Amino acid sequence: MSVGSKSDMPVKILDLPRHTLTMIMAGGRGERLRPLTDERSKPGVPFGANYRIIDFTLSNIWNSGLRRIYVLTQYKSYSLDKHLLKGWQIFNHEAGEFLYGIPPQHRVGEMWYRGTADAIYQNIYLIDREQPDFVLILSGDHIYRMDYSTLIVLHSRRKARLTLAAVVVPRSEAHEFGILEVDEKGWVIGFQEKPSEPKTIPGKPDWCLVNMGVYVFNREDLVSELLKDAGDPRSSHDFGKNVIPAMVREGGVLAYPFLDHETDQPRYWRDIGTLDTYYAASMDLIRPVPPFSLYDREWPIRTWMAPAPPAKTVHNHFDGTSPLGQLIGSIVGGGTIISGGTAERSILGRNVYLDAGCHVVDSVIMDNARIGKRAAVHRAIVDKGAEIPDGMHIGWDREADHRLFKVTEAGVVVVPKDWRAGAEAAG
Repeated sequence: MSVGSKSDMPVKILDLPRHTLTMIMAGGRGERLRPLTDERSKPGVPFGANYRIIDFTLSNIWNSGLRRIYVLTQYKSYSLDKHLLKGWQIFNHEAGEFLYGIPPQHRVGEMWYRGTADAIYQNIYLIDREQPDFVLILSGDHIYRMDYSTLIVLHSRRKARLTLAAVVVPRSEAHEFGILEVDEKGWVIGFQEKPSEPKTIPGKPDWCLVNMGVYVFNREDLVSELLKDAGDPRSSHDFGKNVIPAMVREGGVLAYPFLDHETDQPRYWRDIGTLDTYYAASMDLIRPVPPFSLYDREWPIRTWMAPAPPAKTVHNHFDGTSPLGQLIGSIVGGGTIISGGTAERSILGRNVYLDAGCHVVDSVIMDNARIGKRAAVHRAIVDKGAEIPDGMHIGWDREADHRLFKVTEAGVVVVPKDWRAGAEAAG
């Protein structure tokens, strides 16, 4: 296995994207997102009416000018693979650009991926084959905007072995995350996992740095550390638990605070790890001034868009009345028809149908779902193709909801994919 440098010539800053290989972790089982992950992997879960969660990471990569990408899949990847094939085959292979989905291939044994570091280790031949100067490793289940080229430039200029992107959070919230302890120059000197007394940023005693799962490695250092970790029988083969703490002890690990460079304020980042964080991030999109906007033309979010007619609202004569189809403070995908129903502070996917007299509020309704006459849906996630029958109320009676559906700790009701009245209770 070759791990040496391709060239002794220094890499020019403007050439950094061409010398970077990107690898996305997209094999997450997503147990805490069930039933949304009963038939798909976590990065393939729909989000924001038009998108899949992975589209946000992929759009960051595309907008950052990076063009060599491997997506490491594993768990129930069919839906995700299909999405990548339809929506992301936009690369010029003649120019050396590519995006390939890579399932487990058992090249170094008979085991499936045992952890995040093991997933990269089992595909180390891809790194050796491409011979990049830098390897950017990302998670496929986070919502944020980041120019990775800025991160790579910092990594190169500071001559780090590993650079970690870190979101800045208030100290009062830091106990829920993995915390980076840094010195005054930004070098990482400690790593805490969900500490009761988190270390703060030097000079900013009310703020902490949270590991985002965004890593830039020098190729030689990454390969060396993966080989050492693979040979350790005590390791769980995870970047956060094993590889990064070991590298911190050796030195040369740099933190990159994820801040707005104009205001020096923390930037938006959400880890979609649970149903409640999924719901909260969805509701962020429909605030009057959203903390994360889908409408930034300087940094567009790409996806595959199925052919669909425009959305519309209509009158629907029902019981001698003529209810208006109403849309209030909501996001709507193409092909959706609000036929005398009302959607308020909600996200409606593509080809959704809201029948006369129904009321959807504070909810996420995914593609091809149907809400029946006089039905009421409140604080719910309704997965693709589900049909809520006429007159049914969801999100109003917790006991009744529990008998049919999964209800989260925050009281969000989750209706599974293709659910029909009389179907078995979800997860």
